[in-house]
Amino acid sequence: MTERDPEAVRRFIERFASALAEAGVPRMPSRVFAALLGSDSGRLTAAELSEQLQVSPAAVSGAVRYLSQLHMIRREREPGSRRDVYVADADIWFEAILNRDRIIPRWQKSIREGVEALGPDTPAGLRLAETLAFFDYIHEELPRFLAEWQKRKAEWRAAREH
Repeated sequence: MTERDPEAVRRFIERFASALAEAGVPRMPSRVFAALLGSDSGRLTAAELSEQLQVSPAAVSGAVRYLSQLHMIRREREPGSRRDVYVADADIWFEAILNRDRIIPRWQKSIREGVEALGPDTPAGLRLAETLAFFDYIHEELPRFLAEWQKRKAEWRAAREH
C-alpha cells in the first residue's frame, strides 16, 4: 500500500472543498465530501469525519444532512452496529447528473409558465425562452451523454485491470 503524506491529504481536502465552495456548495459540506472522496474506502463515520476535519459532531451532522439531500452521499448502517457510515461512491458524479436529469423537466415546466406569464416577445420572456431552449437541449442530450460515459467507464476499468 502506498504511504501518504497526511499534510498533502489535508491540503487536497481543503483545496477541493474550496473549489466546491466557489461553485456554491457550503463550506462544511464541501469539506466532508472531499474527506469522503479522499478516503480509500469512500466510507467514514461521523466520528471519523469529525476527528479528521477537526470539527464538532454537530457540524458533521449538518453537512451530511445537506449532502444526503443532494444525493452526493448516502448513509449506511454498519452491519451489527448502531453507527452510521457515510459513503461517497465513484459513481457519485454520475448519480448527481442523473438526479439533475430528473429535475430538469420540473424546471422546464416552470420556465415555460414564466415565458407565458411574461410574454414571449418581452425581453424577460425572450431570456426565459432561451433558457428553456437550453434545458430542452440538455434534457434531450443527457441520456446519450450518460450512456457514453457508462461505456467509457467500462473501458477505463477494463484497461486498469490489465
